[in-house]
Amino acid sequence: MSRLLKIILLLNLLALAVLAFVYPNLMEGPGKLIPGHKLLEGDCFACHAPFTGTSATKCVSCHKPADIGRMTTAGVAISKPLTSTPFHQKLISEDCVACHSDHAGVKRFVVQGRFNHTLLKKETRNECQACHKSPTDSLHQQISGNCAQCHTQEAWTPATFDHDKFFVLDGDHNTRCVTCHVRNDYSSYTCYGCHEHTTANIRRKHIEEGISKFDDCVECHRSADENDIQGGKGRERDKRKEND
Repeated sequence: MSRLLKIILLLNLLALAVLAFVYPNLMEGPGKLIPGHKLLEGDCFACHAPFTGTSATKCVSCHKPADIGRMTTAGVAISKPLTSTPFHQKLISEDCVACHSDHAGVKRFVVQGRFNHTLLKKETRNECQACHKSPTDSLHQQISGNCAQCHTQEAWTPATFDHDKFFVLDGDHNTRCVTCHVRNDYSSYTCYGCHEHTTANIRRKHIEEGISKFDDCVECHRSADENDIQGGKGRERDKRKEND
């Protein structure tokens, strides 16, 4: 390779390097900024640090965490927030790029995949209804809180709870959840919430069958069919007690 050719290649490389620093938005920009960042089109270092990429420190210099969702960067109150409840104040760290990116040419920040709830402070993670609206179907209208008993924070569906595994809600048990789960506590239940299931009636019927322990009804009964007894565990316990 001749000396002249080497010089030409070197000059081209230098020219590209200079252009990359002088006009980085034209040489390296992957796309348009969001409308709110339009004034920064030619000022890459307003958001980027040399050789290290975007910096959350630069983000929060304009977007104060305490004001996100409440006020604009100009200090004007937001009349219609994007979310029902500002939650950025409850994040464990100021890591903006964990969720947001730019250069997408859209009207809002691009949220990267699903929201990672582990970014929230521990005491906030179970306050689902502070950010999410309650479903309006007939089942969820009866329920307040306790979302984690059926759903995970990784995804809303599929729900992790299958009621039929414990008790089949057939036509004879088409009732409100609080009939069996008092105060919306789904970690416990009672079968004494309807008019037929009184302590006296249940005791009389079970004593006749030789069963004296009948507090955990679904241990034996998994549906409205009282003859469909799952193993007769209550009676087996009494027999074992008699043999001891």
